[in-house]
Amino acid sequence: MGYQTEYRGIDYAAVFREIWKKKILYLIVMTLTILLSSLYILSIPRTYSSSTEFAPEIESKGVGGGSLGSLASTFGLDMSALESSDAITPMLYPDLMDDNGFIAMLLQTQVQTKDSSFSGSLYDYKRTATKTPWWKKQIQNIINKISNKEPEKGKYKVGAPFDAYRLTKLDNDIIEGIRSQVTIKVDKKTGAITINTEDQDPLVAKILADSTREQLKVFIVKYRTDKARRDVEYYKKLTDEAKHSYENQRKEYGIFSDTNTDVTLPSIQSQGEDMENEMQLQYNNYSQLKNQLQLALAKLRERTPVFTQIKGAAVPVKPTGPKRMLFVLGMTVFAFIVTSLFVLKNITRAQTQEK
Repeated sequence: MGYQTEYRGIDYAAVFREIWKKKILYLIVMTLTILLSSLYILSIPRTYSSSTEFAPEIESKGVGGGSLGSLASTFGLDMSALESSDAITPMLYPDLMDDNGFIAMLLQTQVQTKDSSFSGSLYDYKRTATKTPWWKKQIQNIINKISNKEPEKGKYKVGAPFDAYRLTKLDNDIIEGIRSQVTIKVDKKTGAITINTEDQDPLVAKILADSTREQLKVFIVKYRTDKARRDVEYYKKLTDEAKHSYENQRKEYGIFSDTNTDVTLPSIQSQGEDMENEMQLQYNNYSQLKNQLQLALAKLRERTPVFTQIKGAAVPVKPTGPKRMLFVLGMTVFAFIVTSLFVLKNITRAQTQEK
């Protein structure tokens, strides 16, 4: 004969009776939770998001196209990133936000708030016009009073030399704040670059997205054309020197010819022929270098990527966070659950002892 165990379900009536007995406690806890969570979430400034998307021309070898490239794309692989002659593939562009120098260049961006209450550099905006929760200011004031320190001043000035790798705490906090506001993503299949920005002011979020896009374009163009630009500078220098030598030789030959027009001495004629031959050699050298310069310029134009804007940054209408109603609702539900566990612990103990 086997043993049989009796299963007892939850006595919902007892649960509701116990909760109703403690209704005053629930009322106090729920009211305090709603008030405190509302006070907390209302103290956190709202943020707005903006995004822009563009696609740079990708230089790749012929293998990336055709059947092999098509087959690879079906598996989500970008063959152009492997075959590109560039050392920096588009997949590494998001890592630029880890570089203080790249972010420091954004500090020069001129921004304006939507209500026109501020107009100036992004650095001054982050330093003077950005809102923070009230308790952070109070804590910082208390720390400054205890340590007898004056509020720290940054070293950054628009247009002045600035070492982005030796920062004060204030400048570092500003750069870290911008780093958390801007994200760069690259689509592995299409190579499209998406820039997402977030800020307390909708117009600043839009301007920051546009500025990041333009700065990234400058970086891409500078990197892709670096060698070609150095070749152009090199051939331009040689061409200028060759032109100067040719013009000097032509001037000397002209003076010599004008001076010895009627002279028939073989030695003078021979000297004139030598000068003419030298002038011709100088001209040939100048002509060849000029052709090389034209080829270098053509290579520079070929290496300069073309950008296609897919989506322009727009001024956001609605804030993206924080979700105030959801936060208060979530905290209220959490407080209700915690309170219920405390209130119903006696019922749980009684049911355990009965078993």
